[in-house]
Amino acid sequence: MTTGGPIERIEIARGGYRAELLTLGATLRRLEVPGRDGKAANVVLGYRDLADYRAHPRYYGAVAGRYANRIGGARFSLDGTEYRLTANEGANSLHSGPKGFDLQDWTVEARDAHSVTFALVSPHLDHGFPGNLHVRVRYALEADGLAINFRATTDRATVINLTHHAYFNLAGEGSGTTILDHVLQIPASRITPVDTELIPIGALRAVEATPFDFRTPKPIGRDIEIADTQLKLGRGYDHNFVLDGASGKIRRIATLFESVSGRVMEVHSTEPGVQFYTGNYLADGAPGTGGGIYPARGGLCLEPQKFPDSPNKPDFPSARLDPGQEYRHDMAFRFRTAGDVKEAFG
Repeated sequence: MTTGGPIERIEIARGGYRAELLTLGATLRRLEVPGRDGKAANVVLGYRDLADYRAHPRYYGAVAGRYANRIGGARFSLDGTEYRLTANEGANSLHSGPKGFDLQDWTVEARDAHSVTFALVSPHLDHGFPGNLHVRVRYALEADGLAINFRATTDRATVINLTHHAYFNLAGEGSGTTILDHVLQIPASRITPVDTELIPIGALRAVEATPFDFRTPKPIGRDIEIADTQLKLGRGYDHNFVLDGASGKIRRIATLFESVSGRVMEVHSTEPGVQFYTGNYLADGAPGTGGGIYPARGGLCLEPQKFPDSPNKPDFPSARLDPGQEYRHDMAFRFRTAGDVKEAFG
């Protein structure tokens, strides 16, 4: 584990797709995707100046870990031992503390024209987490988008939850638009409702007849201002959706459509949940990749994951990893174009 070293840029390309990645945070800085007119645009948010990734961290395009999302009270117990974590969001741990995987210098282990594999060793008690953790993440451009594979092993029992924290705007990073007109579908009939600190309360809430029902495609902005307690707590959407069906095999977990460009993005993953965040706090940051300042809700995140605070919620899917096991999370952002909503969602 190292921090503060030089940041290397790596480009990979295939067909009409091009990606730029950084060794800091194993970060996806740019992802160029063709639109309906055949012209490619960068669809992920990032910083213009590489120094801002350290100076003003917002997890743009980074690998979030060791434990993505929140752990309440910045502590958990495992096999009778309590582990106290480094708090960085009030009394809680968000994405594993102030120098999580997003601010670590990863090593390039392998690369070719279409793919790159990053590696990182997180030492025992890094930010309070047990076990020496060996992590790899592979990005590979395929015929229809970007596949991401996470792998990890440990030398003692620990918890792990890795995801990718890209912010997307399918109209293009420099469009100056919000994502409120994007149309979204998530096959999830429940969410994990949260308390005032955005920690899951442990129960599940049905999405039916609530602003959280995205089972039928709808514009993201349609219900975001409804007087709902959960929306008020997150100042918009910032919640884990409990995906319908069995996890463990890669399957489509969300579909997003932007009508002007015609871009459709499908998110695929093996995980049981997905955090949907509407970039509610993006305004007034440092200049973005294209030089502009992003507005609030100028990008959105769809982060496949174990549930937040799972180490403290025995009824949630387990995030435990033991020696001799391999942690695996496979996900992908797959793209196509469509003429309208009907074609986009079939």
